Order: sequence, then C-alpha cells, then structure tokens
Amino acid sequence: MGFNCGIVGLPNVGKSTLFNALTATAAAEAANYPFCTIEPNVGRVAVPDPRLDILAKLGKSAKIVATQLEFVDIAGLVRGASKGEGLGNQFLGHIREVDAIAHVLRCFESGDITHVEGSIDPIRDAETVETELLLADLESLEKRVLAAEKKARGNDKEAKAELEVMQPVLTALREGKPARAVPLDADRRAILKRLQLLSAKPVLYVCNVEEAAAAAGNAQTARVAEYAKAQGAEIVVISAAIEAEVALLADETEKREFLATLGLEEAGLARVIHAGYHLLDLVTFFTVGPKEAHAWTVRRGATAPEAAGVIHTDFQKGFIRAETISYADFVAFGGEQGAKDAGKMRLEGAEYVVQDGDILHFRFNV
Repeated sequence: MGFNCGIVGLPNVGKSTLFNALTATAAAEAANYPFCTIEPNVGRVAVPDPRLDILAKLGKSAKIVATQLEFVDIAGLVRGASKGEGLGNQFLGHIREVDAIAHVLRCFESGDITHVEGSIDPIRDAETVETELLLADLESLEKRVLAAEKKARGNDKEAKAELEVMQPVLTALREGKPARAVPLDADRRAILKRLQLLSAKPVLYVCNVEEAAAAAGNAQTARVAEYAKAQGAEIVVISAAIEAEVALLADETEKREFLATLGLEEAGLARVIHAGYHLLDLVTFFTVGPKEAHAWTVRRGATAPEAAGVIHTDFQKGFIRAETISYADFVAFGGEQGAKDAGKMRLEGAEYVVQDGDILHFRFNV
C-alpha cells in the first residue's frame, strides 16, 4: 500500500532541491532553468518516529524498520498548463496519480535564480497553480456530467450517485473554488476520490525561504500562512538550501549541531514528512519481536483485517483476531509480556478500528 505526495510548483522555486534533500540523493537534476525535471522522480523516505526506537529496545529487536512515504518530484508548471502550455499535459497527468500535493512556494529573493514570472509573490504563484488545476477539472467534469446525465435518464443508479457529487463540485469550480472545498459525506467523498479531480487533493504549502529566515520565516511566509488558513491547508517553512546541506552530513550529532547554529531544533524535512503524513490522514501501528520492530502505515479508520493486509494479503484473507496492546501500555509495563501480565492485551475482532500507536499481533488461518 503506497501513499505519496507530489512536489509541485512553478519552475525554479526549489522543488528538485527539496526532493534531493528529502531522498538524500541527486536523482533529480536541480538547475536554474525551467523544466529541468522532465519525468517525475520518485523517492521513498522514512517517517521519523521516536516511538519505534523505544519499542525496539523493549522488544530486544535486532532490526528497526520505519514506515515510509513516497515523494514524487513533478515537472514545473507554467500559466496555461491546462491548455497544454509548457509541460502542462505531463504535469497534470502526473498530479492525477498522487494522493496529496506538497506545493513549494518561493519566498526568497535571489539575483542568481530567475523566476518564471519575473518577481517574487508566493500568493500569486499559489493561485497560478490552483487556477490551472481548477481549469483542468472544469473541462474534464463538464464532459463527464453530460455523459452521466444521459445515463441517469436511463435509470443508471451509479450515474445518479455520481451526479449528486459532480453537480455541486461543478458549481464550486465555476465559482473558482477547488473540489476539496465542497462539503460531502463519507459515501460521496469516496465517489469524489474515484473521479480523480486535481483540485480535490489535499494541499501542503512548503515555503522555501533564505537561510536567515529558516527559523522564524519572513513577511512572505506570513502572507502564505494567512492564505493557507483561509483554505484550511497546512504550511511548513523550510530553507531547501539548508536541507540540502544537512542531507550531506552523515553524523546525527553533526546535523544537530549544524541546525542549532541556525536556531533550528530539527530539520525542516522532518516537518515536511510529518505534515505530509498528517495530510494523507494516516496512522502508524507496530509489530514488535526479537527479529524486528516494524512500523506500518494505514489510513485513519482502517480495520484490523485491513491493517493485517498491509503486512501480507494472506493475513487479511484468513484474519481471526488481533492481539492488541496500546503504545502507552507497552511502554508503561516494560514490553509485551509485562503488558499481558497486567491484563493490558486485548483480543480485537474484524470490526476493530486500528488506533495510532497500536502494537498488533495478528492471528490468522489460510
């Protein structure tokens, strides 16, 4: 089960630099000209979680396996992308494949790095990208509504259900509002997801600032924070240049000391990863044993059999029950045996909804 964030934005805002730092590779060529990233680069990153180290120590685990997120570096968009300008069609197609959008906004001045619009204005840049996504969705949905209306007249139940979602979304798009802003119940939201609309995807704004503003931000990031709040979106302030330097340091102590000199407690990348994790509405559960302590990812609301299926499809098919210990109890009673002795292990069935931090052992029969 993969979860991914697409790193998007206008050309030359720091997308590839951020991606390189995130994956600690030079897989994406970072260059001072538009469209240096032609095909999307994909990198998997470990999600920092101090709980995993504690569980490994208590479980005397020989190996630690963190849960991971996927980041996709997508080619820079320009105004007119919805009509095929620049690499518009590729850009929009690649966004359609990701679960969420990490939108990098340039919030720094530099005479060395050109800006495709000729000046620095992160709100304008955010609106440029959002407008192209809205226009692409609008064109797509207008055609689909006509087709669905024809089927609905023939009493097609699926078409009728889709129209109940598409019509209010189409109204919102015509008013310049993204699909994600339309209030829908759980069933209709599932239909919306199947429509794969670009503006339905959750957004994280990543403000790329100069080194001096990495700790406290600047006037531009304050504007973005206000803009994001109005949209119900999240924001993270980082300096991609600093993150690139940090990524080159192998020693953790050296990294912490370097960050401390800049007034930073942790790397901005950790905040981006956690924000991406939150954006996708994910939770972590653990399996702990002598061989390994392993973190696993499921969407919030997943049942125990669904969680079992993340480890192996046979676990889900033959699911019987899940031996469950909360993280707090596992730690408080010194591990699995202590929690069992204290009566803190529960046997949960197929209806159980997995909670963040659960330590699970699945019983199954295939």
